Amino acid sequence: MAAGVSSGPVEAAQFRRSRADVRGGAFRALLILSVLASITILGALIYEMIAEGGSVLTTRLGAFLSTGLKSNPAVAGVWQGIRGTVTLGCIVAVVAFPLGIGAAVYLEEYAGESRFARIVNVNIRNLAGVPSIVYGLLGLAIFVKLLGDGGTGGLTGGRTVISGGLTLAVLVLPIVIITTQEALRAVPDSLREGAYALGATRWEVVRRSVLPAAAPGILTGTVLALARATGEAAPLLVVGAVTGVFFTGGQTLLEQITQGRFTALPMVIFAWARLPAGQGWGALVGAASVVLLLIVIAMNAVAIVLRNRFERRW
Repeated sequence: MAAGVSSGPVEAAQFRRSRADVRGGAFRALLILSVLASITILGALIYEMIAEGGSVLTTRLGAFLSTGLKSNPAVAGVWQGIRGTVTLGCIVAVVAFPLGIGAAVYLEEYAGESRFARIVNVNIRNLAGVPSIVYGLLGLAIFVKLLGDGGTGGLTGGRTVISGGLTLAVLVLPIVIITTQEALRAVPDSLREGAYALGATRWEVVRRSVLPAAAPGILTGTVLALARATGEAAPLLVVGAVTGVFFTGGQTLLEQITQGRFTALPMVIFAWARLPAGQGWGALVGAASVVLLLIVIAMNAVAIVLRNRFERRW
């Protein structure tokens, strides 16, 4: 009799556990389906780009990469777009990464739970969700008109690649701050406490213990932010990026950065996509999209290498 009474709770527990296993298995299956759906969509997009631009990539890849913008699709290339994209990426890296990482370190390691830190964190998260076109309007007002002296010179030179790069830097700055904060929070407090116990100052703890330990997460976040900036077209369109054919003449590289007109790969793709695909522009759109995708993959590969290097050290 006692054995029969005791078996009731055991059987109930086994029944609840079996139901939980069924729900867990269903949830796992749903996650797997989500991953497969994402991979399928991504694969379809990549296949479409390669299929559309395959004729350009296989017949004149070298000329396509080294030739500037032309009005004839048979000889047009993306060299000016690649150079503009790389230049914009360098400006974003120089401006947004130090500012974003520094702001995140202050908010996490120095400001603590102060009211100021809470207000700033709320605003940063709100800014991360603002549409990119709004940042383009901000760049037009500040970097082109205010600092660019109405587009005629000033500090930024007006509608130049500097204004475009600063606009993209402001766009990704909240993302850099948020990802860096998450990387810093992932560092265990025991690492900080051990450094303090050895007599290290706050700056020494941050510089020698916290930042090296958080470096893999910081690198991943910053490269993801750079990849987003690389693919943006709307802010550049507002601040004055060129969507058609333009010539630099005898300008030096410095003159082109500070004074000349500029474009980028997203702008080139946007301009070509508006032209009749049957005349050869459709193949150029696919080929340029593949080039942009390869640039983003190269950025992520660099981040993975650096992340693995820091993980081996720490």
